[in-house]
Amino acid sequence: MTILPPDANLDELPRELARLRHERRWSYDDLAERTGLSRRTLIEIEQGRTIGTIATWHALSHAFDIPLDGLFSVLCEGHTPPGAAPRVPDTP
Repeated sequence: MTILPPDANLDELPRELARLRHERRWSYDDLAERTGLSRRTLIEIEQGRTIGTIATWHALSHAFDIPLDGLFSVLCEGHTPPGAAPRVPDTP
């Protein structure tokens, strides 16, 4: 039997980016300067028109001083993240 993981909640990534940017009171230009990303890329991610690359999110994690797993944890919004549920030990 194949057990598939739950769908990632991709709608949460743009919201998290917007939340972090607003929390710091950074404009798109401020964030672009801190990441080396274009203002347009940042706007398109926040508006949900693109998801960005791992390199994009790596730059964002450094700008916000948050580990990548912290940024990506929002992908599990609505379901239990891996490793969060207690693991039942295997019985011999």
